[in-house]
Amino acid sequence: MNIWITILGFLATVFLAFVVGVFYGGFVRKITARVQNRVGPPVYQNFLDIVKLYSKKTAINHGWMQHLGPAFAITASVTSLMFIPILNGTGWFPWFENLNFKGDLIFLLYMMVFGSLGMALGAGQTGNPNSAIGVSRGLSQMVGYEIPWVLALVALMLQTKTTSLTGLLDYQVSNGTWMMFESPFAFVAAVLAMLGMFHYAPFDVPFAPAELSSGPASEFGGKYLALMMSSGSIFSFVKLVLIVDVFMGGASNLIMLVVKTFALYMIPVLYGIVSPRYRTEQSIRYFWGWPTFIGILGVIYAVFVR
Repeated sequence: MNIWITILGFLATVFLAFVVGVFYGGFVRKITARVQNRVGPPVYQNFLDIVKLYSKKTAINHGWMQHLGPAFAITASVTSLMFIPILNGTGWFPWFENLNFKGDLIFLLYMMVFGSLGMALGAGQTGNPNSAIGVSRGLSQMVGYEIPWVLALVALMLQTKTTSLTGLLDYQVSNGTWMMFESPFAFVAAVLAMLGMFHYAPFDVPFAPAELSSGPASEFGGKYLALMMSSGSIFSFVKLVLIVDVFMGGASNLIMLVVKTFALYMIPVLYGIVSPRYRTEQSIRYFWGWPTFIGILGVIYAVFVR
């Protein structure tokens, strides 16, 4: 019976991540339109776009690596999702506990980079200069925001003396507080790094539609683009739930999960609406500035204060 609960939990987790991620993308388009005094598309427009793209055919073929690029991206998204506990309460929790183990937080640091590297190889195979420039910008920016992000997680590991996501959840439950209050410097560093992880303005330098025709995705259409949109939706959910788990005590039910992740998601969305785009060097300089400094303070705070 346990194996069937595990399988159903996998399927339910992927379905939940896809639906929530796609709806969040729809809300972003609607909120952005309202801020700009437009009506905007309906919140379910992304669903329609994905269904339409999956039904299309494409005759463009630049080699096997082009096919594998989107496959790497969706593989990294789903695999990362499988190691993140979605809920930390009772009842439905066995369905959403997933494949946790002692060092899963370190594993996730590596796995969350895998999709970007796969897409870089796939986009590079196309030979499109816009794709190559977008890949170069994206990987450069990733080096920027990964430093404060890793520093924030290292601070948590040092403070709680665990590398397990469930261990972090148990620590917050037993102490009756959230890590965002226990380790405020680490939380601020993680939120600042999150601005780059979602690639909204001013950190949308890899895509830059007006300059690079969407950058890495320039040569991907039809089913390729649908797969990339599906991967992006799931990966957005992964990043949000991960931050909620490690800094905000997780969620005991789906309603609380949606409330916390949506509130967290609005930070990069609203920041992006009112911000112009940085140049690549400005983006890297930003992440190597205050976010990295605050991350270092978080590590010092965890070692010498807590």
